[in-house]
Amino acid sequence: MRATRPALLLALVLAACGGGGGSSPAPTPPAVDASPGLTDATVYSSAPDASLPGAVEAAAISTQTLSANGQTLTYTATAGHLIARDAGGTAQASVFYVAYTLPGQDAATRPVTFFYNGGPGSASVWLQLGSFGPKRLVTNAPDTTAARPFPMVDNTEHLLGQSDLVFVNAVGSGYSQAIAPFTNRSFWGVDVDAALFRDFIQRWLTVNSRAASPKYLYGESYGGPRTAVLARRLQEAGVMLDGLVLQSPAMDYNSNCGITSTQGCAGYLPSFAAVGAFHRLTQPVPMDLGAWIAQARTYADQVYAPALLAWQTSSQPTPALWQPLADLTGLSAARWQSSLDVPADNFRLWLIPGQQLGRYDARMKAAVGSQLAADGDVSSTWINDSFVMGIATHLRDQLGYRNGSTYVVLSNAISFWDFSHAGRSLPDTLPDLAAALAQNPRLRVLAISGYHDLATPFHLTETDLARVDAGRVRIRNYAGGHMSYLDDATRAAQLVDLKAFYAATLALRAAADLGPESHVLASRPVVAVDRAGTPQVPGSVPPTNEPALQAPQRDPWVPPRR
Repeated sequence: MRATRPALLLALVLAACGGGGGSSPAPTPPAVDASPGLTDATVYSSAPDASLPGAVEAAAISTQTLSANGQTLTYTATAGHLIARDAGGTAQASVFYVAYTLPGQDAATRPVTFFYNGGPGSASVWLQLGSFGPKRLVTNAPDTTAARPFPMVDNTEHLLGQSDLVFVNAVGSGYSQAIAPFTNRSFWGVDVDAALFRDFIQRWLTVNSRAASPKYLYGESYGGPRTAVLARRLQEAGVMLDGLVLQSPAMDYNSNCGITSTQGCAGYLPSFAAVGAFHRLTQPVPMDLGAWIAQARTYADQVYAPALLAWQTSSQPTPALWQPLADLTGLSAARWQSSLDVPADNFRLWLIPGQQLGRYDARMKAAVGSQLAADGDVSSTWINDSFVMGIATHLRDQLGYRNGSTYVVLSNAISFWDFSHAGRSLPDTLPDLAAALAQNPRLRVLAISGYHDLATPFHLTETDLARVDAGRVRIRNYAGGHMSYLDDATRAAQLVDLKAFYAATLALRAAADLGPESHVLASRPVVAVDRAGTPQVPGSVPPTNEPALQAPQRDPWVPPRR
């Protein structure tokens, strides 16, 4: 492992910077850490009104190896910050990212994929250490009896064979922070967040000479609507994309009854059927999950949804539906009699008396009142601490990036988020996705969902995406929850589908006339190491000691306004 030129420059700049004004002597900077990698002395904060006085780009770059499938792969890991500037050149934020790249590849043909989770306010740790990066935490989902913290292993189901991987942290998460005069909350909204991600991606492509590379976006949960808006904004800026992966997306907040009470919950019924079948409460217990799901879709669309709409209008009893719904979902007929419209949070508590089912993965359960159920979602509580500890260990001990601040896994950005978009108070980003597809004939979409996810139900995603060009969107559903990749069997199946998606989209790219698009970024002047403002003097800012998890983990969700 070695320190990069940016890392050395950062140490020199921080040591040389003056104090904060007045006649007080400048604090004495600590001795420069000579350990391999990068010791970043900056104190980061996720507070809404926090900002950095300045920043210098720096990273720890190391050579790593991955042993999987009988082969050893050598790759480069980069953990650090880049400065995102707007089109006018104004520095907006110092964005923390981790990139895993294969050395010696042809930039014109080697894909790069940008990953991010949602929240909003979430860091990218879930995708980074749970899905298709070179390292993975072994969760054994949906089991809740394994020892914790989870062990970290070389990931057999990595995507490095198909693409370089860049995991990006939104402002206020990870170690990403706004640069004055902006504050963190300056980028806490649908449109400003997407614009900031656009500017970061442009910077990464420029500084790494990857303008000509095939480009992909991979967004989870709120990262789905971010992807739609971001893809449109990138392509408007001349950065054409080859593929979008939507993991458990919430593309239209207005169609999900878990977000807005004005919408009925018919889109959840096939997920209820899958969950009831997993817990062996349906009549019958299906031998073929796919066939059971197909039956549930048909019933939801042709029988339940029209009846629910009529019931919401008239409140007339619907006894003919109560027992079929009980058979299909495992939830008692008496519950369906009490209310034909059952929200997911009620279903999670009612299906098995005395047990709370997970929201992100309803295959998981814990006794009501137990420690595992205390935070409201057993499937989140089960994994949270291991991921908080895992990312700290990975950055510090494996990648050589050291910082004394908290790596913020989930900030409280959601409490301040501006969800308005395109004239609506809650985002509907299907028009953005349609526009991105219209901008670029070769662009394709892969949507991925888990059958047992009660946050972004798979059938609701199917009906939402039916609003765009179906011939350019592939939908794949698997056994599992919101983070379907945590399931070992599903992760392997998902990787097969991802490999096929990359192969198909690269074939479309090979047949396309790329024209001038590969030169859009290449024509810009390249600043090898960017800096903005006056960086913190080491020791001048007290440690923040922020909690890693600062808000309920309920993506997608819109909290009540204070």
